[in-house]
Formats: sequence, C-alpha cells, structure tokens
Amino acid sequence: MLSREGRLMRADARRNRERILEAAEEVFAAAGPDASTEEVARRAGVAIGTVFRHFPTKGDLLRALMKRLLQQVTDDVAELVADGDPEGALFEFFARLVERTAANRAVVSLLAAEGTEVPITGPLGSLSDAVGELLARGQESGAIAAEIRLDEVMALLVSACQGALHGGWDADLRRRTLSIMFTGLRPSA
Repeated sequence: MLSREGRLMRADARRNRERILEAAEEVFAAAGPDASTEEVARRAGVAIGTVFRHFPTKGDLLRALMKRLLQQVTDDVAELVADGDPEGALFEFFARLVERTAANRAVVSLLAAEGTEVPITGPLGSLSDAVGELLARGQESGAIAAEIRLDEVMALLVSACQGALHGGWDADLRRRTLSIMFTGLRPSA
C-alpha cells in the first residue's frame, strides 16, 4: 500500500492505518456525527498524531471509510459469486449491503455536511454484472422467479440502501423490509 506521498508504506504503518479505519468505523457507527478522532485513536491503540499522519482531516478519514465500504461491498459480491449458495447468495448480498449502508449512515451524513456527495447509484451500478450473475444463479436454482429482471433487482437494492441511509430504518424495519422484498423475488407458490 502506498502512502499519501506515493511511497510504499511500512508493515507497521499499514497495520496502524487498518486499525484506525476499523476503530473509526465502530466509533462513527456508535457516536454518529459527534464522534471524535481522539476516540478513534484511543480505540485503535495509537496516538492522535498517528491518526492525523494517516488522515490529516476528519474528512480524509471519512472518505477513506467510504472507500473501504465500497471495497467491502465489491469483495462481498465477488465472494458470493465465487462460492456462494446459488439459492441464497443474492439475498445474502442484499442483507449485507443494507446493513453496511445503515452502519455507515453517520459517515455519509458527515461527508454530505462538508459538501462531499456520496452517491449510492454509481457504486451499485458498477456491481451490476456481478449482481446479474447472482440473480441468474438464483433463478437457475429456482429460488428467484424467472421473470425478475436485473433492473428491478438494482432498483430494489438502491431503494433499500437509500431507506437504510436516509430513512433511518432501525434493524427491525430493515429486516422486515428485506423480508417483503425477498418474498416478492421468490417464485409464486
């Protein structure tokens, strides 16, 4: 991994950066917009200077968290395409994505407050081919109705993520909403 200056990072610096990002994800999910970089440093087990060396501003830290989230989503879909259960892989991807979106609500809100737009449709659209493969596998296994189209699935994904992000859906509402969506995707009895 390269540093901001384009140099190769030492192993300990990479570990510190990863610990900071993990801690920041937890802190922002728990404390919301009031989260402090001091708490991030404390949870990561590093000095505040280490946080600022990697992320000079809170905005830099937030953008790194969003980049990390998008990488996790990409990794999730790749994992499910590679070896996921064809009957449940699309549903598992939906659930993971909505939960990750909800968990990062504070990060997106803070980025928006500083004027950084965080579009949902662009990153999700780039996953369209992989989601299409999950859909096809689900249809081949009989878990998803044959008449369901990819554009419909993508619309549902975007809607569920927007609801979790901007609607403030709690865990129970997310679970119930996904259950309704999944029922609609399954073949009629």
